[in-house]
Amino acid sequence: MSATAGPVGIPPIERIRSQFPALDRRQDGRPVAYFDSPGGTQTPRSVVEAVSDYLYHHNANTHWGYPTSAETDATISRARAAIADLLNASPGEIIFGANMTTLTFHLSRALGRDYGPRDEIVVTELDHHANVAPWQALAQERGVTVRVARMIPETGQLDWNDLQAKVNKWTKLVAMGVASNALGTINDIRRAADIAHDAGALLFADAVHSVPHLATDVRALGCDFLACSAYKFYGPHVGVLFGKMDLLYSIDFPKLIPAPDLPPEKGETGTLNHEGLAGTAAAVDFLSSLASGASRRERLQAALGGLEARGQSLAGEMWEGLTGISGVSVFGPAPTAPRTPTLAFTVKGVPSSEVARQLANRGVFLSHGNFYAATVVERLGLKDEGLVRAGCACYTTGEEVNRLIEGVRGIARHAQ
Repeated sequence: MSATAGPVGIPPIERIRSQFPALDRRQDGRPVAYFDSPGGTQTPRSVVEAVSDYLYHHNANTHWGYPTSAETDATISRARAAIADLLNASPGEIIFGANMTTLTFHLSRALGRDYGPRDEIVVTELDHHANVAPWQALAQERGVTVRVARMIPETGQLDWNDLQAKVNKWTKLVAMGVASNALGTINDIRRAADIAHDAGALLFADAVHSVPHLATDVRALGCDFLACSAYKFYGPHVGVLFGKMDLLYSIDFPKLIPAPDLPPEKGETGTLNHEGLAGTAAAVDFLSSLASGASRRERLQAALGGLEARGQSLAGEMWEGLTGISGVSVFGPAPTAPRTPTLAFTVKGVPSSEVARQLANRGVFLSHGNFYAATVVERLGLKDEGLVRAGCACYTTGEEVNRLIEGVRGIARHAQ
């Protein structure tokens, strides 16, 4: 795909890129190519302006009888409505917090109040540990049994037979990622939800890695809870938790006595990051601005559909280019399988940290290590070395993909 071409329905890539000041950065005279988006995307100008506008002109605490307080209340309401449109939820089902990890621990403690030694939770080896450790904590705190469904190392996909076998009449919750932040694997969450619900259990979906790449519909997914992070879809560092309304009413969240007793506020502890919420709404509006439609929800679906198609094309180019280099091993599903445009690889004889350092010297920024998906790396037999991870975002070009491939080719050649 050329640097300027794009799927029908979204703007040319250069028009998108013009909204990101970070893309003006140079490293040793070279323009920086950001492949670190699975760890956090760059931010468009409109998001930064929304944050600064709030702090300059509307900064206050909530629910008081003066204008800036009312404006802050409106900022929070706009953020809930924006995320509701992004996820096909209702605003009252949207809880905000510091980050996905904090919110997941908060939910686990709340649900755990009703769990005991006979109860079980199922997680998977594919998951980021933010969707593992909060549930494992209930093993110590409540005596809950945590079972772990296997991944298939050769394909980077979930072993569905093993998941099915581990869900039983004692299962209270199945927690799994919509997509692997390490390998890009996309899981069939609807299938997992059906397995969980057939056993009388709930389904928690970690959508941190998937929301930037896939049009998300919590109703179609069938999940009871879903968590994501705004800084992965061009926004500030804000965590998001969706919960079905009836569940949010019934859950006994830890809270201060004077705090609200009704959702969504009952699930939020302390004062929120108001400026971050202003930026979160702006990030959703940025995404919706990339396509046309009668409603923001329709524009978001069209934009994310177009970005997904372009991301799949870039992922195919990365896969073909990297797998063709002697000494380079690429992990996870092939481009023909459901996946995000995030690829993990190693270069024989070169530590992942050194690969990342050498690529950075060429103006190609990407991440290395285990990305908190430690079990994935361990199952691949790379616990000591870790992986190199390259992820495409809405601003990634085909030329940047070529730069990445040629940079890896040069590293591999000198390592032989």
